[in-house]
Amino acid sequence: MAKEYPLEQLAFIKKKKLQEAERELRDKKEALIDEQKKLTKVMKERDEVKRHKIDKLTKLREDLDSGESTKKIEEGRNYLQIVEDKLKIEEKKVEAQEKEVQKAEEAVEAARVEMLRRQQQVEKLKEHKSEWTDEMKKELEKEEAKEADETGSSRFLLNKKKKRTK
Repeated sequence: MAKEYPLEQLAFIKKKKLQEAERELRDKKEALIDEQKKLTKVMKERDEVKRHKIDKLTKLREDLDSGESTKKIEEGRNYLQIVEDKLKIEEKKVEAQEKEVQKAEEAVEAARVEMLRRQQQVEKLKEHKSEWTDEMKKELEKEEAKEADETGSSRFLLNKKKKRTK
């Protein structure tokens, strides 16, 4: 009679947890990709504001060189200050998004470590089951050999008895 592996249910649970960890890792990687896309978008917006600032600064210098009126130069400086403030806001958005990307990277790493840990648990149980199966085979072979010895001994004694009676 073949015995059932005593830790079969535990192995099943460990496999399920491994699948959950793999799904969690996939989800974290997708979230990281989303955060990286957001970062790219925010950086593009910041770069547009930087280009706009450079354009306005160049225009202001040209106006100064061409001898524009003080009022127009003052308006240009004021506008340039507004653009500078907007650039600072965009820089803060980039920094905040970089932090979000960092958090997402850390979450991916944590999920990867957890998945590897669960993978090791499943592998340990597979190895244990293999060893257990080998041990059960050896026990079964011993039992069969014992039965064969008993059968052989019984036949020998039976044959011996038959020879005596003859």
